[in-house]
Amino acid sequence: MATELLRAENLEKHFPVTKGLILMKTVGHVRAVDGVSFGINQGETLGLVGESGCGKTTTSKLLLRLEAPTGGRIFLDGKDIQTLSGPELKEYRTQVQAVFQDPWSSLSPRMKVKDIVSEALVVNKDVTRAEAYDRVREVMEQVGLAADQAELYPHEFSGGQRQRIAVASALASSPKLIILDEPVSALDVSIRAQVMNLLVDLQQETGVAFLLVAHNLATVRYMAQQTAVMYLGKIVEHSPTEDLYNNPLHPYTKALFSAALPSHPDDLSDEIVLTGEVPSPINPPSGCNFHPRCPFAMDRCSVEEPVLKEVSSNHLLSCHLYE
Repeated sequence: MATELLRAENLEKHFPVTKGLILMKTVGHVRAVDGVSFGINQGETLGLVGESGCGKTTTSKLLLRLEAPTGGRIFLDGKDIQTLSGPELKEYRTQVQAVFQDPWSSLSPRMKVKDIVSEALVVNKDVTRAEAYDRVREVMEQVGLAADQAELYPHEFSGGQRQRIAVASALASSPKLIILDEPVSALDVSIRAQVMNLLVDLQQETGVAFLLVAHNLATVRYMAQQTAVMYLGKIVEHSPTEDLYNNPLHPYTKALFSAALPSHPDDLSDEIVLTGEVPSPINPPSGCNFHPRCPFAMDRCSVEEPVLKEVSSNHLLSCHLYE
């Protein structure tokens, strides 16, 4: 049985909305993440999907401690990450790394690749510059680049190569978890498969876990063992990936999947068109957040919030239709 590496419990992040220039007054809160719970096993990938603004990237920032949660807790190897400080926090920074969407903006143009890749090591671990550069050469070859290319600058590489450098930078400190925030969406289609295959191979080789944040459902299906679907700051469905893709249950998940391009041009599927706009996270609907757009909404959906619970083996769902 797989060992759980990270657990988020009732995670919340509410951003205050202010009014006025001199005497600023809080008039509401943006509920970016609103009571999210999930786990990531060692050596496995959890895919996090949903439309723009649903809270995926904010969740990533909370795991990276780039934002402090309004409520809830995050545990890595059983330790509450909000209680870490000093040497323990430095160790956490080495254990949890990130690869961002756009390698051009996430890599400093003024630093040589060897300094970019070794930065997490030099800052967070007690290593000499020579030891750090030895590790740089090692991870450069792991991601399919030549070790002597570490002497170059980011602008001397193609987009796909720059993303490999970003992966090398994340790998340098031998992390337990890497957060992949849209890791291939900024790349040409011809390069995406290469980077996805690289990430899968690296996971098998090193045992690192991934949190994969992505719009592209095909990317998640290829890479993730588990998938969670977010809508308006909440997880509405969570299950093993193949089970979810073969048998989506939540009306929002069905609509999301129906909007995706089919894997084969001859595949036919019924497109589900949702009415209305995504509600504001400042003033979310009462009851189920999805009920104003749901074609199957019942009277209770507008007043009673559904609870995320198991409806079949390892398949969690937040919907009154299946109670």
